[in-house]
Amino acid sequence: MVPGQRLVETELAARFGVGRNAVREAMQRLAVRGVVDLSRHRSASIRQLDIIETLEVLDVAAAMTGLATRAAALKYDPSKHGKMMSSAIQGFPKLGSVLEPGVFSRSRRQFYRALLIIGGNRELQRVYPAIGMHIIYSQYQSPRMQDLRIEDYRAIYKAVTAHDADGADRAGRDHVERVREVILGLDESVRR
Repeated sequence: MVPGQRLVETELAARFGVGRNAVREAMQRLAVRGVVDLSRHRSASIRQLDIIETLEVLDVAAAMTGLATRAAALKYDPSKHGKMMSSAIQGFPKLGSVLEPGVFSRSRRQFYRALLIIGGNRELQRVYPAIGMHIIYSQYQSPRMQDLRIEDYRAIYKAVTAHDADGADRAGRDHVERVREVILGLDESVRR
């Protein structure tokens, strides 16, 4: 599904073999997470961000990603977390290879989940998944974006496993800023 796509209850119920009440409940949960927009007089749709909202999400994501990577670097213990981190980074292909979006998305979630677990900040673990980055990545797809993300994730991995809290913070924030640059290059409305 893509941002802006309409969600028709009867179609979703048939597709997933559930009742319409289950679909409504799922949409309510997704609306709370900011994935779905609900409207009284129209069918629900996958949330679509305008450029201003996108930049606001990126502002929040930069601060929170820096915090998450810093916390992970401070608490990283190779004997406890080494296997988790190496497994998380191995989920990404070599630069120039293209992973199917769903596979890449799962690898990305595993990587961030590892950072959040290692960092151990329960509040950050609770709120970080609510940042609309998954919507941004779905809405602004670019061949350049996947390589950029893999390169940045490797820099974050290197800083975290080296216990370099300042470097991890910088790598996390820089990653979001590089994503911002790509999006600004893609979005025609910003250049007008």
